[in-house]
Amino acid sequence: MPIYEFRCARCGVKTEKLCRLGETGESLSCPSCGRNELKKIFSLIQRKGRPGEDAGGGSSCGSCSSSNCGTCH
Repeated sequence: MPIYEFRCARCGVKTEKLCRLGETGESLSCPSCGRNELKKIFSLIQRKGRPGEDAGGGSSCGSCSSSNCGTCH
């Protein structure tokens, strides 16, 4: 089962839930305000490489998506 991110339409709190594929969030309640107004939000996947490799698998460093590490920080 995947982990989805949801944001409460009522209070704005973001939370992660382990859900079945296709879960809409309608049956889930907000951990902050208790309302059933969670909306699924788009989340990014973070991939971790082996020690000594960059996290992106390309020429970028693990802290950004730039292909030129001179632009980081």
